[in-house]
Amino acid sequence: MSTERVAVRGSERIAPLDSNVIGVADPNAEVNVTIVVRRRTEELPAPGSRPIARHEFAELYGADPADVEQIEQFAAEYDLTVGEVDLSRRSIAISGTVADMNEAFGTELRVFQSPNGRYRGRTGELSVPGNLGDIVVGVFGLDARPQARVRSRRHVEGVAPRAAGDTSYTASAVAKLYSFPTAGSGSGQTVAIVELGGGYKAADLTAYFSKLKISPAPSVTAVSVDGASNKPVGNPNSADGEVLLDIEVVGAIAPTAKIAVYFAPNTDQGFLDAITTAVHDNARKPSVVSISWGGAESTWTAQSLSAYDQAFQDAGLLGVTVCCASGDDGSTDNVTDGAAHVDFPASSPNVLACGGTRLESSGGKISKEVVWNTGSGNGASGGGVSDHFPLPAYQAGAKVPVSVNPAHFKGRGVPDIAGDADPATGYQIHVDGKDAVFGGTSAVAPLWAALIALINQQLGKPVGFLNTTLYAKGASALHDITTGTNGAYQAGAGWDACTGLGSPSGQALLTALKAK
Repeated sequence: MSTERVAVRGSERIAPLDSNVIGVADPNAEVNVTIVVRRRTEELPAPGSRPIARHEFAELYGADPADVEQIEQFAAEYDLTVGEVDLSRRSIAISGTVADMNEAFGTELRVFQSPNGRYRGRTGELSVPGNLGDIVVGVFGLDARPQARVRSRRHVEGVAPRAAGDTSYTASAVAKLYSFPTAGSGSGQTVAIVELGGGYKAADLTAYFSKLKISPAPSVTAVSVDGASNKPVGNPNSADGEVLLDIEVVGAIAPTAKIAVYFAPNTDQGFLDAITTAVHDNARKPSVVSISWGGAESTWTAQSLSAYDQAFQDAGLLGVTVCCASGDDGSTDNVTDGAAHVDFPASSPNVLACGGTRLESSGGKISKEVVWNTGSGNGASGGGVSDHFPLPAYQAGAKVPVSVNPAHFKGRGVPDIAGDADPATGYQIHVDGKDAVFGGTSAVAPLWAALIALINQQLGKPVGFLNTTLYAKGASALHDITTGTNGAYQAGAGWDACTGLGSPSGQALLTALKAK
């Protein structure tokens, strides 16, 4: 057994301000952990290269079996049990008691009380034997604090005065306003949706799609990750609203695409496992992933930022596009420290970050589109400049400003693109037996995911990592949004930190990608 120990890079956790330690975790309680290990090679092809076949991926960019063997020896030394090993996902499931996990990873698991309930957590760094220092990318699951929040907002009539232009749309009507391609309906595509709570009832989907006269109704499959499942709460204001918004937007726009909904626990482990399970699902083979959950970049550990970002790189290598909501709280991302914050995972440079607009129409055409900002903290398009990820090459010519925060970091600009997100011009959905109207950037991720499914069908191949092409030749395929603010940042000509490059002109985007 190696006596020299090293810190797991980026594993440091701090206690949330709203949580208190109320005791130590039961030493005999069972804990399930995901260990993510390094790739067998760090030399990756350029973004946008020809997708790698799924059956070749593990051999080229997965985990090295020799590294897995070292993790297995480590587990044996500390009386831990090895579960599923997935070379493509580079993940190894480990289980054991709290006492053995404390010893194995040099930590002390405690019980925290937060306004949302109790959870098992930790503070400080994790450590592993020295021989594993370069092998381990991250250790997830020891800390079970809730990691992400939904990015949807329900519109309730009468709460605010009705403004001129307020209306609600079916998702199909939004697609029509944005000139989505009409030659296909998503056949042959699978759209993956990641959910960290809530669920859907088949009766809601049947009612919704029959009202839209979509027959047969889209194929929707619930996939369990880390023991979570499709569990509707029965309240439209719960995570059910998020789940139904995501499914119904995709299904209304790309009705013949298959929809796979990956349900996972709302922890950094559950979220990561859902992403990697979806990206590497060799049975369903999604070509696009929609993610409408997130949290301020500052609330994540560095190991999470790194492991998730690598998972999104993997998606790009496989030709899978990942669409992430940019947040619904403007440039603060609901953090009250006076600084600007971007939302993660939208701030990963390997995803398509989806911001929000207010969409007004007349006679079936867009009459006005501005940055979504309801004002008074009631919702605004998330966006800004990452304080963690440097400016990616594809944004080099986009005139992304440095962060407004004191360090003025030259970071990744968020979002990349946008779409209708104002709940006052929101989407008609059906959830828990009720008709409702929802907005939020949560609606924009599935909107773009559905558009990409339509485009993939028309092209006969996946567009994969789209950002490079969008920044190089996206102007003709997007409506530039030049009016509005999300707090610290202002809209203007070209890219901005409120709505990115703009909202979609779907057929024009298909034409631009055909010419690629």
